[in-house]
Amino acid sequence: MTTLIKGARVLGGDPADLLLEDGRIAAVGGRLSVTGATVVDADGLVALPGLVDLHTHLREPGREDAETVETGSRAAALGGFTAVHAMANTDPVADTAGVVEQVWRLGRQAGLVDVVPVGAVTVGLRGERLAELGAMADSAARVRVFSDDGHCVADPALMRRALEYVKAFDGVVAQHAEEPRLTAGAQMNEGDLSARLGLTGWPAAAEEAVIARDVLLAEHVGARLHVCHVSTAGSVEILRWAKSRGVQVTAEVTPHHLLLTESCAESYDPVFKVNPPLRTDADVQALRAGLADGTIDAVATDHAPHAVEDKESEWAQARPGMLGLEQALSVVVQALVEPGLLDWAGVADRMAVRPAAIGRLDGHGRPLTPGEPANLLLLDPAARSVVDPAALASRSRNSPYAGRELPGRVVATFLRGEATVLDGKALR
Repeated sequence: MTTLIKGARVLGGDPADLLLEDGRIAAVGGRLSVTGATVVDADGLVALPGLVDLHTHLREPGREDAETVETGSRAAALGGFTAVHAMANTDPVADTAGVVEQVWRLGRQAGLVDVVPVGAVTVGLRGERLAELGAMADSAARVRVFSDDGHCVADPALMRRALEYVKAFDGVVAQHAEEPRLTAGAQMNEGDLSARLGLTGWPAAAEEAVIARDVLLAEHVGARLHVCHVSTAGSVEILRWAKSRGVQVTAEVTPHHLLLTESCAESYDPVFKVNPPLRTDADVQALRAGLADGTIDAVATDHAPHAVEDKESEWAQARPGMLGLEQALSVVVQALVEPGLLDWAGVADRMAVRPAAIGRLDGHGRPLTPGEPANLLLLDPAARSVVDPAALASRSRNSPYAGRELPGRVVATFLRGEATVLDGKALR
């Protein structure tokens, strides 16, 4: 299929035409013309590399009532993503070559984004012994990111062994940084507000202590460490210190931690319950600054769909997690682009280039230049819309942005030159 995109502003620059042919960008320039090409009018639209999510929960296998690989892939495409990393906390857990290959094949069947399985670090996410890391790395899924997300690899000796193991094939351990002995029964950020609301607090130190330990382990071993969903100002400072020492550490922040604060918990609406919890405004500002200066490498959604019965309950009984794929780019536009903290090149770097590099995805996060894979999105930066959970592609409805007006609209997404989204609608 040959597609001619007319007048797109690549990374927000001057308008140019992009010719997509045989899965690649064939040409970029002014007033291109090709007989028989499908023409897409991109006047006023910004062209960015297809986004890459390092942290997506697709729930399949095991919880298809909350999400499937297909529905999650559709939500991702609508959000401008061309690749997502599917976390391992499925049922059965993705701790063997067989399960990661199942998820990988489901992604290929859906054909909307590249679904890249994340392998569990430990068997059953139980933190007792290492999973089949080498077998998952050698499988058809070619796993390079390993995480027990939802659980911390709390045993330092086990974490060290995991880092040593994945180093052999250039893998990375993505740590859910939470010292479990400090968060027993925790419901929200620990502070004056948690005391006033009568909800058990989740202290910032529980995250920061594990990050500090793990960057020292990564430095000692000489392995790659990735920190999931960073949420505190203290964590940003530890990461900044570690990078100044040359530690091979990367980190991600979620859209909701860039926009929402602990004050949301005052409503006792469990849609705002998440792990790690929403923090203070000072933390939000520190996270934005850390993302802007590159201390935090990537935005990752931590898209966590939940069935109605798991979310619409009393706060204490509700499961933590929020939807994030379809609104991620809009949140970044509001939190960082509009205040002038990031330009479009910076957005591409934090949401496509660096995530692809961390996950070792060769075909993603590439420049929009001739010869490169045609993985890209077109965004209308002037559009604004109110989030309606009922209109989302996900099987679940637990969006923290319900009723909120957000800027930017993904008009089109292309995966290897094939449109998965056009005019803001998924094509399958």
